Amino acid sequence: MKPQIQRLHVIDALRGFAIVAIMLLHNLEHFDFYFLPPDLPEWMVKLDQTIWDTLFFLFASKSYSIFALLFGLTFFIQSNNQQLKGKDFRGRFAWRLVILFAFGMLNSLFFQGDILTIYAVIGFLLIPLANFPNKVLVGIAIVMLLQPLEWMGLIQAIQNPTMEISNPVSWTYFGKMQEYIPESSIINTWVGNITNGKKAVLLWNWENGRFFIIFAMFLFGIVAGRKQLFVNTETTNKFWKKVLIAATMAFIILYPIRIVLPGWIESAAIERSVMTMFTPWTDIALMLVWVSGITLLFQKGRWQGFLMLFAPLGKMSLSNYMMQSVLGSSIYYGYGLALYQYTGATYSFLIAILLTAFTGIFCHWWAKHYKHGPLEGIWHKLTWIGTRK
Repeated sequence: MKPQIQRLHVIDALRGFAIVAIMLLHNLEHFDFYFLPPDLPEWMVKLDQTIWDTLFFLFASKSYSIFALLFGLTFFIQSNNQQLKGKDFRGRFAWRLVILFAFGMLNSLFFQGDILTIYAVIGFLLIPLANFPNKVLVGIAIVMLLQPLEWMGLIQAIQNPTMEISNPVSWTYFGKMQEYIPESSIINTWVGNITNGKKAVLLWNWENGRFFIIFAMFLFGIVAGRKQLFVNTETTNKFWKKVLIAATMAFIILYPIRIVLPGWIESAAIERSVMTMFTPWTDIALMLVWVSGITLLFQKGRWQGFLMLFAPLGKMSLSNYMMQSVLGSSIYYGYGLALYQYTGATYSFLIAILLTAFTGIFCHWWAKHYKHGPLEGIWHKLTWIGTRK
């Protein structure tokens, strides 16, 4: 049994870094309502494209993978702390996931791209695996990263390379957003997001193999917790240095292949399956560069002071995630300011910086006065309702 793990500020910093990255991307996307303002000057169109490409290269899919990794890590920490008290956390964790799902459904009213509901459902798979040995968890995670179901599609495509493929089903539902997002009715937006929007996001995550990636990251997070990889020791520092080197080399090799791979494959059917499997591997490599790099820099005095700026945002990640959905939809959607019509990537990026600064100031103030964030406090109380924790 591992000793009880005290709160690790590096985890809060990583989670805060991820929430800021998510904030930046969501603003560029107008919170899932893609729209290119017409009649922009050519120089701004080019600047918009540069900002879009840069931020998506750096953070797209990486930030959610960091979130998922830390979700699994947190599950281990909570389970281990309760085990030291002679208690089984799994039942309480199941109830905690139900609460998270409810938060996610509330968040989905404002932002159809909500990830909380998906985390809550996939999180139930951790319960039967909680006591499995590390080798088994790593093995399952690797299988998930290999996208087992997509291999079936690839085999079918290889057998019939000329077969026609239709657009992903999710595109149909994303297109229907035009029916309610531009409207001034918040009720219609809520209904649209929770029905049509939810279908679009679930289908998109399925079509792009996200469910398997999230589950794999959950499992790796459990193993990281058991190994105490985020505790600052000479051994863990050596580990993260090796991860940084290996992940950097993997990304340098994989990313150019990802760029040219579509040109090498003549069959559209084969290309879709191959890219669905291959793309997440490059994203995970860069994600590991971020995680290992930040973890190592956190041990440096000067860098630690800077990275600690992210910690209060990470400690209040649930509140931040839902708050940005409410603020973002109010800024870009038709029932609010409807700025989707006027803001390209440049203006959206500037808005994201302002929102990040606002939430950062709020989180730092809140952390000085309260132990938990607003929604974290509610989640904590509901998790342990009926007990004397």
